[in-house]
Amino acid sequence: MFSSKIVRVLYRPAARPFKRIHRNYSSAGKGRGLVLGAYDPQEEGGPLILTPTANKFDQSQNGQLQKILTVASRKLKPGNSRVLYGLGGDYTTVAVANLGKQDAGFCPLNQFDEGRENVRSAVASACRQLQNAGETQVEVDPCGDAEAAAEGSFLSLYSYDELKAEDKRKDPVKVTCNTSFLPFDGSEYQTKWERGTLLGKGQNLARHLMEAPSNKMTPSIFCKEVTKQLAPNCSLIVRDRKWAESEKMGAFLAVAQGSIEPPKFLEIHYQGASSSMPPVALVGKGITFDAGGISLKPSADMDKMRADMGGAACVAGAIMTASRLKLPINIRGFIALCENMPSGHAMKPGDVITARNGKTIQVDNTDAEGRLILADTLCYAETFQPSLMLDIATLTGAIDVALGAGAAAAYTNCDVAWDHLQQAGSRTGDRLWRMPLFELYKNHVTTCQLADVNNVGKFPRSAGSCTAAAFLKEFVTVKHWVHLDIAGVMMNRDEVSYLNRGMSGRPTRTIVEFLQRLGKSSA
Repeated sequence: MFSSKIVRVLYRPAARPFKRIHRNYSSAGKGRGLVLGAYDPQEEGGPLILTPTANKFDQSQNGQLQKILTVASRKLKPGNSRVLYGLGGDYTTVAVANLGKQDAGFCPLNQFDEGRENVRSAVASACRQLQNAGETQVEVDPCGDAEAAAEGSFLSLYSYDELKAEDKRKDPVKVTCNTSFLPFDGSEYQTKWERGTLLGKGQNLARHLMEAPSNKMTPSIFCKEVTKQLAPNCSLIVRDRKWAESEKMGAFLAVAQGSIEPPKFLEIHYQGASSSMPPVALVGKGITFDAGGISLKPSADMDKMRADMGGAACVAGAIMTASRLKLPINIRGFIALCENMPSGHAMKPGDVITARNGKTIQVDNTDAEGRLILADTLCYAETFQPSLMLDIATLTGAIDVALGAGAAAAYTNCDVAWDHLQQAGSRTGDRLWRMPLFELYKNHVTTCQLADVNNVGKFPRSAGSCTAAAFLKEFVTVKHWVHLDIAGVMMNRDEVSYLNRGMSGRPTRTIVEFLQRLGKSSA
């Protein structure tokens, strides 16, 4: 049993004895770690409230866990964790995660389920700490919400380091749900854990596609990578330049012509319901590198434009997840892939091009290219007569200024779709915020000197995201349409605690939740 004196040594962050004890316990070699959950005390200064799993584990250790926590849990804030060494049993390390208030639920101010977010954050913190301690096997307490616990686990442990030397890569961690300490049957928790695992892996797929350098994720390589992830109940078609020419996709081809990389058009089909049920169309912007074309971007942070295909990555991740969850819905994914580069072949400011639906577009800024490839893709997707069409794109820097990483922007002509999206975002914690589709913004893009529409508004510094959405609406005739501008959530710095720094893969999980709600409502 640990004395309080020893515990103080263990948890003094700057003390040398901590480093020595940490080294001794972790030197046992890549063992098993355990994540346990605990809630804030009911009264200030009181003990943490253990989850059923943590309580059963404590009983197996003769109450040793609770005794240590009386000292070790001081100043342990919600969403954080504390690692304990030498508790005994089958685990070399035990991480206790503070899940916050036991009765936390939907927060109207933050517009998400606070309890689920607390689980994701706390479990993520614990998993990272155990990974840093050298554990390669980690068992996680369901923490009252096994789905959220799995999401926090898998999202927090993802890192893109495959291009580094092997000794600089993080050791992979096998994460499982621990139901052995539950005082009741844990089969329901196991089912929810498996769903959360698929959701986490789906977002991680999007992160992988976005994070890869542009020379390692060209249009052709993107198609190959998605093919590798193809589920048995999906089919995939890769189209080439000649096909795009036959479809009269003048806007898409105009963007692609500045690069030596051949453009690709990717279709993903998932049949989860009766063939008589019309599909939901998901359209993703697939600019695998955006230099801005002739309207060249500043060099600072241009490397981040390898992730300008974030919409395409989210579409791929969402469909792969939906297919593995076997959602009762039909989905068609449409992704136009190319680079936007400056060259002697590139389109020029002032050029007029013709989209698939026959509308002419004056290109006053070649860096507003995403809406051009989406215009043709939306027109093509409509030929499948979808019940709803949703496009996803890292479209404008303006939305990053407006919303930052707090939420992705949603523009829609359908109130029912918005209700489903809002509920989906509040459950996943990856929120959306509705933006306007006023006629005012339409006038900004249809007032054009040389063509039917202009690819930038007549007041370029005003309402950039809104005018981009208004431009897309000129190429949409379906009754139910949603446009998501995800430029503000493309990267994670420190805004989402359970994601590491880098490309975020947001809002893949929200799209999957949205699709599930659509499937239920149409069943």
